[in-house]
Amino acid sequence: MILRPFLRLRPLGLSRSYTTTPYLPLHTPSQNDFTHLIIGGGAVGLAIAARLSQIPHTETLLLERHSMVGSETSSRNSEVVHAGIYYPKDSLKTQLCIEGARKLYEVLPGAGLGFKKVGKWIVAQTPAQLERLHNIHTHAASLGVPTRFLSHNEVSAREPLIRAEAGVLESPNTGIMDSHGYMSYLESVISYNGGTVALNSPVTSISQLDSREGWEVEVTGETKITSDTVINAAGLGAVAIHNMIISNHHPGQMVKAYFAKGTYYTASNTSPGKISTLIYPVVEPRLGGLGTHLTLDMTGRVRFGPDVEWTSNPEDLDARTGLNLARAEEAVREYLPGLDKGSLVPDYSGMRPKLAPKGEGFVDFVIRDRGREGYKGWVDLLGIESPGLTSSLGIARVVEGILYGERGGDEWRVKGM
Repeated sequence: MILRPFLRLRPLGLSRSYTTTPYLPLHTPSQNDFTHLIIGGGAVGLAIAARLSQIPHTETLLLERHSMVGSETSSRNSEVVHAGIYYPKDSLKTQLCIEGARKLYEVLPGAGLGFKKVGKWIVAQTPAQLERLHNIHTHAASLGVPTRFLSHNEVSAREPLIRAEAGVLESPNTGIMDSHGYMSYLESVISYNGGTVALNSPVTSISQLDSREGWEVEVTGETKITSDTVINAAGLGAVAIHNMIISNHHPGQMVKAYFAKGTYYTASNTSPGKISTLIYPVVEPRLGGLGTHLTLDMTGRVRFGPDVEWTSNPEDLDARTGLNLARAEEAVREYLPGLDKGSLVPDYSGMRPKLAPKGEGFVDFVIRDRGREGYKGWVDLLGIESPGLTSSLGIARVVEGILYGERGGDEWRVKGM
């Protein structure tokens, strides 16, 4: 296998989110087993490990509790490369989504990975929804992200099956990708750089070392590993890892986890080729997602979702237990009136980690330098839901910035084999 360059990312002025004083001077030998220990083998954890493993004279370990990487949120989503047009301008979700999308479109073709810029339509059925489309269009323009309104004739010519009574806003830079291939590529980069991915390795305890700087991490209640740094990128388990570390000294800073299940559906009369664009309804405020939209996979297969079902059980990934089938079908028929009644069937479900309960407003990514609170070398990532897959390469850059500071023109690349 040829590993093409894993491209470096340029900063987007996010210095407010991390320290510019590096924890780890380059080329300093460590007394610990590893320099970097990343907890969580989803797209974000893999991107962080791939980036950090390129740094010379360091050792990188990624711990994944399951038997394969990317088996939770990263493999149970829409596989959409988002444009970053929904969130506040100065939020991490917006800035890292825009950066991540740009870098994905550089990395994916260079690595020989599948992707398509199929574009996205946000469709309005009422004057009130059209007004929200104009707000999105104005917001996107302020971000430098292209969007445009389509005429009725263009809508009818390009997607005759789609209903949009009031208007359509197109996001041409939105695309789809092979998330599984992407994560396999990142895992290969880690291995090529000498890093280690340890599967079936749930973390059972974490503590700071007494005798020197660093961390001791216990895996499966038996193996103890030491590391200069710990990066919590555990996704659905990130709050549990956070609380595991902080409970002894700062129990008042423990966090409560919330979870939103999203079920995807298929239908018998939506064969590949009939629709070629992603179709999104106008987002309803405080929904917890982007609505039950129409997405495509790399083969052109149509699926609908996710819906939103708040749950206390992050293990409930059985699509057949979803409660929203009738509501999801009604939502889809708003923009796809030709969908046969009763034709929608559950396909699969995913789970989003949330930091606030149902009904709360916007909550940003948390990417925090816990060294400022006395936990030197701990980088904490919480609430990394959508657009986490799109943002993964940008998040990796921010984590490196916390540990090493922004290093200007230094670029490490994977050499071709």
